Amino acid sequence: MSALVEMVDIDKSFPGVRALNKAKFELLAGEVHALMGENGAGKSTLMKILSGVYQRDAGSILLDGQAVDIASPRQAQDMGIGIIHQELALMRDLTAAQNIFIGREPRRMGGLLLDEAALNAQAATIFASMNLKLDPRVQVGGLTIARQQMVEIAKALSYKSRVLIMDEPTAALNDAEINELFAIIGRLKAEGVGIVYISHKMDELKRIADRVTVMRDGEYVGTVPAATTPIETIISMMVGRTLSNETPAFPDVSAAPVALDVRGLRRGREIRDVSFSVRKGEILGLAGLMGAGRTEVARAIFGADPIEAGEVFVNGEQVRISAPQDAVRAGIGYLSEDRKHFGLATGLDVRNNIALASLSRFTGPAGVLRESAMRDTAQGYIRQLAIKTPSDSQEARLLSGGNQQKVVIAKWLLRDCEVLIFDEPTRGIDVGAKSEIYKLLNALAAQGRAIIVISSELPEILRLSHRIAVMCEGRLTGFLPGGASQEDIMRLATMRPSAVAETEPNRKTA
Repeated sequence: MSALVEMVDIDKSFPGVRALNKAKFELLAGEVHALMGENGAGKSTLMKILSGVYQRDAGSILLDGQAVDIASPRQAQDMGIGIIHQELALMRDLTAAQNIFIGREPRRMGGLLLDEAALNAQAATIFASMNLKLDPRVQVGGLTIARQQMVEIAKALSYKSRVLIMDEPTAALNDAEINELFAIIGRLKAEGVGIVYISHKMDELKRIADRVTVMRDGEYVGTVPAATTPIETIISMMVGRTLSNETPAFPDVSAAPVALDVRGLRRGREIRDVSFSVRKGEILGLAGLMGAGRTEVARAIFGADPIEAGEVFVNGEQVRISAPQDAVRAGIGYLSEDRKHFGLATGLDVRNNIALASLSRFTGPAGVLRESAMRDTAQGYIRQLAIKTPSDSQEARLLSGGNQQKVVIAKWLLRDCEVLIFDEPTRGIDVGAKSEIYKLLNALAAQGRAIIVISSELPEILRLSHRIAVMCEGRLTGFLPGGASQEDIMRLATMRPSAVAETEPNRKTA
């Protein structure tokens, strides 16, 4: 059977990053082809090239065997290529029909007026072809996420799409809604539509996919049949990077006091009854795939987002945290994954950024800041953390990513936080600076601080963590000791049934 779509030797680079290197992908008519890989493997970038969002740097795209250039999303739609992004792009105040045909509405009276009757009739025809019972006149903002996704699919089909790309389509759906989506996918497949299915969820492969293509680090790894390939094989393909043979020597902190104890944390579908503890001197890695709820847990602990239920204890005493100021007073510091927006005041100098969370220490009579004391303190941390800056008066925005991160760390060290949460601590940082951050985290743990590290890079989690907590869809699915394998983490990161609660023995070694 000839391919509906062929992508051959696709290259794509962004400033400082090679996102795709000779990547390839093939899609047949009437098949569901799963595209899998870790976060950052290049899956979404490759599909954005196919859907006209990005332009390739090199390589070729063939549609029905003919070479094509796809210069824009509109051109891709005209070619019959539709994409449903993980973040839905619907207008909540418009009806389902209006969303489907926005910019292409049928008109009457020589084009002067919109023909709402024809609009609704055309939408109803598409819904009927999907066997979907949905009123075209319903306002989208009142629909469930699953129903909104059905509207997105109908919108793609309104362009007579022969290729439908779905990026994490079940991320926000419950089991009943997933079954409804899969039924529609089955009907589209029977009609000859080729479906690219991007997902991290292993349990969905056997149900929905015909073939699986795996990408890693922007490169094509291989294509295998979904029905006969063991999940373990696919996981190995996904995480097959060569790791250092050095096994980290993790300290035994089992007898150390518990610094942070989180019990029954809940917030909608994002955080589902999460409980864990971190001991003094311990680095707990928080692993999981995109959307697992790791950052949501960190922000909830820090008071940046409200919670529905849960308790937080610091050094055995319960603390009430309803805002970040409460967390800071309790001795908790949070280094956001977006340091430039939430960690730094980039327009201020290094000195002021370091003092930012502790200004009361430098406030004299009448609220006047003691600049000399701030300067001495900042220079001390510059030396201690080896921050590369011409002086403490250098603007933070002019520092490298690694040194910006060190300034944020200095801010929380000055505040004397006993619990430090690092969210993607080395994102956007070069290899040399990463090594320095790793040494610093280990040094902080050796001083007795309790540290949580959230990272999408499995080698980083494995290198740093004395113990690893793994999340999937808002739940903690298991705990692993330091020195676990990437396969162990991925197995728990794709485990969708009820969370594996931390047992009493685990809590004793936590």
